[in-house]
Amino acid sequence: MLNIVKSLKEKLSKTNSNLMGKIAETVKKKKVIDEETLAEIEEILLYSDTGIEMTEIILQRFREQLKKDKVTDPEIAQIYLTDVMRDILLSEDEEIPDFFAEPSVKPYVIVFVGVNGTGKTTTIGKVAYKFSQMGKKVLIVAGDTFRAAAIEQIAIWAERAGVAIVRSQPDSDPAAIIYDGVNAAMARGYDIVLIDTAGRQHTKDNLMKELSKIDRTIKKLIPEAPHEVILVVDATTGQNAISQAHNFDKSIHLTGIALTKYDGTSKGGIIFNLKHNLKLPVKLLGVGEGIEDLMPFKAVPFVKAFFEE
Repeated sequence: MLNIVKSLKEKLSKTNSNLMGKIAETVKKKKVIDEETLAEIEEILLYSDTGIEMTEIILQRFREQLKKDKVTDPEIAQIYLTDVMRDILLSEDEEIPDFFAEPSVKPYVIVFVGVNGTGKTTTIGKVAYKFSQMGKKVLIVAGDTFRAAAIEQIAIWAERAGVAIVRSQPDSDPAAIIYDGVNAAMARGYDIVLIDTAGRQHTKDNLMKELSKIDRTIKKLIPEAPHEVILVVDATTGQNAISQAHNFDKSIHLTGIALTKYDGTSKGGIIFNLKHNLKLPVKLLGVGEGIEDLMPFKAVPFVKAFFEE
């Protein structure tokens, strides 16, 4: 736990200092916590992509605690605010199994979806590497056939991770490639199947329908699959991530979020926003460019790294 927290703390230093640092700076200037101070904190939370509803919840709970314990001292009030925000993350940390836990079935099929530029292919490569390091037999299926560059990119990641890949020519039918990939995984005893899909804008109906077709194709071979459908979200995207998730979920049932580039954003409040508005767990956190810079999200170490000095 200590090593995880230390590593996270280093990775999140920018995100942490921007959100909590700005709040601390605001509070330190005040002699008492008044409505003007609360309005400034609200502005910081909103700017940091915490979201309107989530910001209201944080401030309401903060006000209640201050009133209950008759706190006016800014330094003590800051501790109270930190506790409120911590509790929100921890209370929503339902007993979510570790993403890299021993799969319950074989092959365990994971589909990755998301718009272009979110780091989807990179995330798949890092997940493949992690499972491979655990001794699992991993197969990547290059289901993004709309761009030749996408096939080449995922092939490079498969090589880096030391795992097998099923690929086809550009413009091939994605569902057919995915059918062949899952079928091969079943025949050859693979433990994990990681499926790449075309990066698509969530507002394009014809492309979103392709995801529904992919879902049906997988179910023809394994009725209970896919076992995970992960939406890859760029942490710098902000509020648009919410509409992305709602639209993707209509086409293929999402089971979780992979939040990428979290170490590179000044708007760390997005993690509160996502957990509140989507009712989907953040399962993976991308905190760097390296092949090992992806970790299963766990609220306790995250909270320790994000809030503690």
